[in-house]
Amino acid sequence: MTALQPAAAPPPSSSSSSASSSSPSASSSGPRPARQPTVARVPFPLVDEISRHCLEDDEPETVHIEVHLPGRIDPARLRTAFRQALARHPRILMRQEPVRWWHRRYMWQLTAAPDVDPVAVAPPGPDALRHARERALSHCPPLDASPPVRLEIVGRQGAGSGDGTVLLLTINHTALDGPACLRVLATAAELYGGADNSPAPPPVRATGPGTEHPDDAIDPGSAGHRFSRPVRIAAHHGGDGGTGSGNSMLITELPVPARPPRVDGRAPYTVNDQLLVATCLMVARWNRLHTGRTTPVVVTMPVDDRPRDAGMPIGNGTRLVSVGFGPEERRDAELLTADPPDPEAVARLLRRTAARTRALKSAPPGPQLGLSGAVLTAPVLPVGLRGAATRALRDAAAPWTSTTLLSNIGRIPYPLDFGDAGRPTAVWFSAPARMPRGLTVTTVSVGGRIQLALRWSHALLDDPAGARLGALFRSSLAATGRPESDAPPPPGQPPPPPAAPTEGRAR
Repeated sequence: MTALQPAAAPPPSSSSSSASSSSPSASSSGPRPARQPTVARVPFPLVDEISRHCLEDDEPETVHIEVHLPGRIDPARLRTAFRQALARHPRILMRQEPVRWWHRRYMWQLTAAPDVDPVAVAPPGPDALRHARERALSHCPPLDASPPVRLEIVGRQGAGSGDGTVLLLTINHTALDGPACLRVLATAAELYGGADNSPAPPPVRATGPGTEHPDDAIDPGSAGHRFSRPVRIAAHHGGDGGTGSGNSMLITELPVPARPPRVDGRAPYTVNDQLLVATCLMVARWNRLHTGRTTPVVVTMPVDDRPRDAGMPIGNGTRLVSVGFGPEERRDAELLTADPPDPEAVARLLRRTAARTRALKSAPPGPQLGLSGAVLTAPVLPVGLRGAATRALRDAAAPWTSTTLLSNIGRIPYPLDFGDAGRPTAVWFSAPARMPRGLTVTTVSVGGRIQLALRWSHALLDDPAGARLGALFRSSLAATGRPESDAPPPPGQPPPPPAAPTEGRAR
């Protein structure tokens, strides 16, 4: 496991670099990039505009993607392949047009070529990966230079895990989301290695109800956000009570929890349901230790309906849904927050969660940010006034914001075959952890293992507290799957030793 604090050092230099910050303009400390001609102008979509209104320097709006390859990457070949991939997905070649408060819209300028070289080689050293991760959390690619993404090549020689390469993508989330950039990276892998990187077909799942008990059936209307104030994750900053700015992150690898066998081709619940329950248990158990208030937990989930082929729309294409945990869980609160949680209570929660998520999946897709988002972004008032209204509404609605966000990427749909550099042995994503949630949980499935990234705001937790929260998630996820092989040992027989973390602790 690795806990990180943002570093103050700037990103590594490339052949054409610019300063990176969370502000929409590049820092004046570095040279201005040579601007490429504009080939088209596109108004900011709804999600981009809301994010642009709410930018804060203390909490950079970055998405981090980390791909571990077993072989060595040739930087020159990758730089060429990545530039060609950008040309195949021209929507990523964008920068924000200069704006004044009285303008009616924010506009993206699409360019024919990058303003800056997005590919950089991280300085070598034993802590190269740790520093690259810190930069991914603290140095956001600017919006005024195309493209708003940075790809670092980090060598793993002499790192204690053999030769290899880590590709670390840092994305400005105001412009792009993780799945869109992963699509571009898959194209770059195909151009680099020459292998077909077409997405695998989605798994075929049986339709129809699962095997939950009739008395655990859930009204579809209860699957979303309830009309009660969600519980907040208890803040913890050690004994000094101090807070900081920015994000920290913990990454680790976990086994996929076992599930009951399918009945008539149908599973009673999915791994995504188990991750939702593990997130709920983590928050409830943490809060019981710190504040005593454990419900209601509300978890926001991004849902992506876009195709994964070469025509995938590039941008912020996910919509958000909420899964509420509350009244039905109160009767089991003592059992669910025990150490370890009661298996029967967890099984009941899994069945209810599966019913909730089925109701959400069967409902027709709605707008990305609901009616309020559409009203706030209507180009009636100038952007300066709309921005002030958006920030005021965000502050007023903060107590009603969901408890946390769980982004389950699932299986990576692309081979990401980089030829002689190989295919990924591990992939991590992390989403920004802005207050008032202050915590995001992001998971990816690679090689039958779950790659977990826990990311938190320093305003909510210090790094030791984040590490303890990660340990709670590990045990909570294990509690959702109890095969016979993991049953408690007979009396007198010692329990098996805990699994070792996949990464050494870095500071």
